[in-house]
Amino acid sequence: MEKIGYYFITDEKLSLKGNFYDVKQAVSQGVRFIQYRAKNKTTEELFKEAFALRKLCKKVIFIVNDRIDIALAVSASGVHLGKDDLPPDVARKILGKDKIIGVSVGSLKEAVLAKKEGADYLGVGPIFATKTKLDAGRPLGVELITKIKKNLRIPVVAIGGINLVNAKVVVNSQADGLCAISEVVSSSIIRERIKEFQSLFK
Repeated sequence: MEKIGYYFITDEKLSLKGNFYDVKQAVSQGVRFIQYRAKNKTTEELFKEAFALRKLCKKVIFIVNDRIDIALAVSASGVHLGKDDLPPDVARKILGKDKIIGVSVGSLKEAVLAKKEGADYLGVGPIFATKTKLDAGRPLGVELITKIKKNLRIPVVAIGGINLVNAKVVVNSQADGLCAISEVVSSSIIRERIKEFQSLFK
């Protein structure tokens, strides 16, 4: 898997103009990975929105957060699993060998296990303090990214408290991608923000 660059995650609550507008902007700026993440919605609501967003993401990698059933129902590219979701090896049996599986980790030990169980990439964080995810936990720092990259050959996406001020440090730590949610979807100039983050990987 090549460099991921800016990794886009939807956040309806933080968004100024809604998920559809945000995703359109991300696609127009050449974002390779788009993750649909939505909490507190019914299965029907998740399916309908994911199905509609999938149509906007025909030429990019469309990932569904947590829900393997929704990912399969909308023919997503794959899923991103958290600590309370099914293990990646079990998810693989359900999804098949061609789907992409991302896993959230917060330590080298968790990273090693996730890779062993078949993760295609890792979401590492929170790197810095964040208010976007209330149960994110304590900041881990960029050192963990460097440690994982030193020990494992697997793409790493940094997430949590990342902004344009500290993003360069994240990229220098060998992260293959990064996600900055509030810095982008809460901005009135989404396209320009994405461009700035994308440029750090060139």
